[in-house]
Amino acid sequence: MAHSDNPNLSQLEQAAEHVYRTLRPTAQFCWPLLGARCGAEVWVKHENHTPTGAFKVRGGLVYLHKLKSSSPNLPGVILASTGNHGQSIAYAARRAELAATIVVPHGNSPGKNAAMQALGATLIEHGEDFNDALQFAQQRARDLGLHMVPSYHELLMRGVASYSLELLRAVPDLHTVYVPIGLGSGICGMVSARDALGLNATIVGVVADKAPTYKLSFERRQAVPTNSANTFAAGIAVRIPDDEALTIILRGVDRVISLSEEEIADAVRYYFLDTHNLAEGAGAAALAGLYQERERMAGKRVGVVLSGGNIDADVLTNILSDA
Repeated sequence: MAHSDNPNLSQLEQAAEHVYRTLRPTAQFCWPLLGARCGAEVWVKHENHTPTGAFKVRGGLVYLHKLKSSSPNLPGVILASTGNHGQSIAYAARRAELAATIVVPHGNSPGKNAAMQALGATLIEHGEDFNDALQFAQQRARDLGLHMVPSYHELLMRGVASYSLELLRAVPDLHTVYVPIGLGSGICGMVSARDALGLNATIVGVVADKAPTYKLSFERRQAVPTNSANTFAAGIAVRIPDDEALTIILRGVDRVISLSEEEIADAVRYYFLDTHNLAEGAGAAALAGLYQERERMAGKRVGVVLSGGNIDADVLTNILSDA
């Protein structure tokens, strides 16, 4: 289904109510050491503190509830994921009593693979990257009559917008919020929540230098796919933008900035040193974006979304040992 307009506040609150039947709101904390490092008042939205360790579970709960209500006899669902979307749907599918199959690319995070299987999902490895896995999942959905869960959808976005409602209501006078962009549900939820609440916060999207599709698309005002997305920040390793998400981003985001692998790794380290929280690469990207723009943000009240904490032990060990 296509949607050209942002959801209104009552639609976002209805989705949030469904999320809260299962989850509690996550915290937003102002960390003094991060503030000292960045020269700003830094509020972190802790989406690493959900039952799946990432924000996406909010969208999965809303999407599968609606799906099960409209198709009670569905044989199961299938999707492609590098981890957090997969964990989200596996978690929600278990609650909805639906069988879930998740296609991941070869070489995917062993920790995320194990977590998806622990939630009861069937795991298939296929292809070199997310987009390869996606094509395989779409074909298998057609062959087996399964419901293909997209990575971006209006209902997923409404569900994950609940974290933005929480943050923006707790700290309504934020000057700027930095949000990582994977396929776009998180940042589109932030745009929708800000607009529905009638607030003025500037929203900045953050991508990796090695996965710049949304930055290129933002600058050219049209979809610009890339040939690779070879960043260690798997949650933002996207080659092809979603058209619906891009429409919202073009309308509601001030700018999109990109980060080197080193800048993202530094931010993982900053979270550990300054807050004792674990952040995966994509989860640390918003903080890395703020740090890159720290002179521009000096003295301002700024939000950063720590979108997930599912980092593999060997990756974390390497990052911390480089300090």
